Amino acid sequence: MASSASAPSPAADCPPQALRLARVMAAMTAFCLIGDTMLYIALPLCWRQCGLDALWQVGVLLAVNRLVRLPLNPLVRRLYARISRRTGMLLAVLLAAGTTLLYAVAHSFAVWLLLRCLWGLAWTLLRLGALFALAEASDKANRGYLMGSYNGLVRLGSLAGMLGGGLLADLFGFAAVASLFGAISLLGLLPGLCWLPTGERPTAAQGLEAGTLLVRRHLRLPAMRRIFATGFLVTLVFQGIYAASLSRMVALHVGDVALAGGLVMGCATLAGLLQALRWGWEPWLAPWFGRLSDGPRGRAPVLRVCLLAGGLSLGLVALPLPVPCWLALLLLSQVCATGLSTLADATASDTAVQHGHPTLTLSSYTFIADCGSAVGPVLAYTLQDWLGMDAAFVAAAVLLFLLLGCWRRGAAGMRKRD
Repeated sequence: MASSASAPSPAADCPPQALRLARVMAAMTAFCLIGDTMLYIALPLCWRQCGLDALWQVGVLLAVNRLVRLPLNPLVRRLYARISRRTGMLLAVLLAAGTTLLYAVAHSFAVWLLLRCLWGLAWTLLRLGALFALAEASDKANRGYLMGSYNGLVRLGSLAGMLGGGLLADLFGFAAVASLFGAISLLGLLPGLCWLPTGERPTAAQGLEAGTLLVRRHLRLPAMRRIFATGFLVTLVFQGIYAASLSRMVALHVGDVALAGGLVMGCATLAGLLQALRWGWEPWLAPWFGRLSDGPRGRAPVLRVCLLAGGLSLGLVALPLPVPCWLALLLLSQVCATGLSTLADATASDTAVQHGHPTLTLSSYTFIADCGSAVGPVLAYTLQDWLGMDAAFVAAAVLLFLLLGCWRRGAAGMRKRD
């Protein structure tokens, strides 16, 4: 291992304009995420105020934005063939702010459904616009750090929405907090208008370089199949199974926690605190993982360590362990989730640039990752109904170990070719 004296500084190999691009796009996305994350906290508590009739409608509204991204993904890729990244990102901010403001006056399930679909469009514009732009602005020596910087800063929006959403909704009501967060989301226009480069309008050939034949050709490449599997399984495990099961797992293994002075921390509060810890450390830890993978050994060794540690920690979490040990393992799994999300995005960008057709490759990767996040909660609750809550985390561990085997075979194949 290289000594700290010889290690480059975090931004040493990053052109200033590329680092600024990552931070500007992250700031725009973070402002937009405030309203969406607030909804996950406030809507299950204030659903009657919002004109809903049943709790199942809450579940549909919190899931539909992910499902709608599946058909929207190829459409947005085609849209970016005709508009600049700057235009797409600014449009996304307007959509995100507009939907959050309209949450305050929506009082029927049909209107809510439309707004959540529009948010799905906004997120797809943000996600693909950032991936396309950062892939073009970076190279293999700095792509991990840039992707980590982007992903980490984005989570500050999630953290603000989660911490502020429930508290402000309790104090002032849902309509007031939706109006406030919608106005805050509009601030995302400022970094885009001030610092996002205008760029040239892309030609149709740049964005529509693909077709069914090209997709099939990509799927014949082992590296492409491996990165698609990584995107699918990482989101399935952490955005799907883990996120859907965390509060129930905390209730099963920890229960309410007694604090000093006779106070009690409930399971939901503890689960939210654990998630908040991850979003709080990601602005620092995600770039560190990215920089680590930018070194001469590449991303695969770091990714394999994260898969191994993540699989072990999720598997052990299913055991009846002492509470401090159990919580430590849960935090370790979240550290691995931070590393895997950053490394998966960076590796997908590497593969896209290496094999050509980056727009198609990255949009396909995002589509497959969205499929994983949509399938994950369904798989989690199906397993919990059949085999119990711990089975979902055991299944998550098994999936990470299978993915680890895929990456080990890939490394062995590369050494054999060399």
